[in-house]
Amino acid sequence: MAEGEAKQAANAVETSPAAQVVEVAASPHLSETGVTTRRMMMDVVVGLAPAIAMAVVVFRWYAVVQMGLCVLSCLAAEALFTWMRGKPIQLGDCSAIVTGVILGLSLPWSAPWYIAVIGSAVAMGLGKAVFGGLGYNIFNPAMVGRAFVMLSFAKALGASAYVVGESSLRVVTQATPLTVAKKVAGDLAAGKVVGADLEVQLSHARELWPLFVGNVNGSLGETSALALLIGGLYLCIRRSASWEIPAGALGSALVFAGLANWLKLTPFTALHHLVGGSLLFGAFFIATDPVTSPVTPKGKFIFGLGVGLLVIVLRVFSGYPEGVMFAVLLMNAAVPLMNQWTIPRPVGGPTPKRS
Repeated sequence: MAEGEAKQAANAVETSPAAQVVEVAASPHLSETGVTTRRMMMDVVVGLAPAIAMAVVVFRWYAVVQMGLCVLSCLAAEALFTWMRGKPIQLGDCSAIVTGVILGLSLPWSAPWYIAVIGSAVAMGLGKAVFGGLGYNIFNPAMVGRAFVMLSFAKALGASAYVVGESSLRVVTQATPLTVAKKVAGDLAAGKVVGADLEVQLSHARELWPLFVGNVNGSLGETSALALLIGGLYLCIRRSASWEIPAGALGSALVFAGLANWLKLTPFTALHHLVGGSLLFGAFFIATDPVTSPVTPKGKFIFGLGVGLLVIVLRVFSGYPEGVMFAVLLMNAAVPLMNQWTIPRPVGGPTPKRS
């Protein structure tokens, strides 16, 4: 009898209001049930459609093969790694397709087939599966794959990989605008006189209209600023991408690129840096990945500011003409801290601490 009364008393203590733990979090507490992973991924594909179309127009069959290889390899790698983890294979969320498209658009037209396959496998394996799959990765998978092949096959993905002396594709006979700018800046810093040929290339690279429309050399997805702006604005309107991230990235890039140009560290103006290279591509389609970016509006804006700053720093001071890939990965690593620093203040005061 005494033992039964003791159990009843213990149960009463456990279920008493004083013993219950109530978790308090900041609003909002409602979610939009119509927003699914598949819908967001399809929005990204639709947003990338103008850039994909321009890549096909400029680089023709090379763009189709490159993106097709990346998409098929990402789907195969996703299925393989999911099976190895003993999980049900689900490719219907289209996340592997988006990773493949972004990876393909980040590669040059001339990248060998094995780079697309290896980059896709690394993106889905080291960039996603090892963390537990979709929603658990801390780094953008496509950029993990791109960084791996960039460091492993530097010759096949270097500046010389974009240019051939004679080709039916006119744009590939000249260096990319950022490569020309990097070369000119290096010569001027070393006290060398810029040659006539390089001066001619620089004058072509400074023409804003080809950079804006997309008739220049570069990675598949970075040739047309207009196509990227159209697709990026579509994502923001659909709320599949948070506007704070591209706003912060483009704003800080304009400020620091203008400062670098004023200090004679780069021959490109802020506007050239904005429409040249993959800054727009990264700001709208890579940095806005909801899994690897902060969850709070303030954190997203700070994240974007960091991406834009690092892009210009890497373009100006590093040995690479472009810096989007490393800028996004570096800021991905800081996301947990930004989430912690930018926790919103709940209505009614701070969250009560558990005693």
